[in-house]
Amino acid sequence: MPQPTALCVYCGSSSGKHPEYVEQARAFGTEMAERGIALVFGGGKVGLMGTVADAVLAGGGKVIGVIPRQLMDLEVAHPGLSELVVVDTMHQRKTRMYELSDAFVALPGGFGTMDEMFEMLTWAQLGLHRYPCAFLDVRGYYRDLRAMMDHMVGERFVRPEQRDSLWFGDDMAALFDWMQTYEGTYLPKWIDNQSVDA
Repeated sequence: MPQPTALCVYCGSSSGKHPEYVEQARAFGTEMAERGIALVFGGGKVGLMGTVADAVLAGGGKVIGVIPRQLMDLEVAHPGLSELVVVDTMHQRKTRMYELSDAFVALPGGFGTMDEMFEMLTWAQLGLHRYPCAFLDVRGYYRDLRAMMDHMVGERFVRPEQRDSLWFGDDMAALFDWMQTYEGTYLPKWIDNQSVDA
């Protein structure tokens, strides 16, 4: 596929324990702006979410935030975005972020980041989209998650080809290059050793 035009970034509403998390989030947003890729994110001005958004905006890029009404105060909606979409529920938030994006990247984050990214991985597994999904592995944050995915493959709950369709790494340039060459494919998942269309 060509370079994404709108990249959905999932990441923490906290900044994390190590300064490298913030540094890499800032660098990632700067790289997006330089490449002319719009940011789609959760709409908050705090934590890594705010850091990425601020970096894209500082570089002259476009930033679209999507936030539920009940989180407007909790996540402190970013006041300086190109566009802020306010929805009623978390489900609407995830759907709208998907609709606005043509690639998905997870930076370090917590339960919300995992929830959002794994929904996109599941949709890809079900053939609902064929967009690239990647994990930027800052400080080895996703090392154990990658091992868990290998375990899923070994136990025959995930196809190796589906695991291999994801990108894990800490090299941002390599990540953007990979997205430009990504060719989405759909493989039916298996259940009880039988290949079936889900």
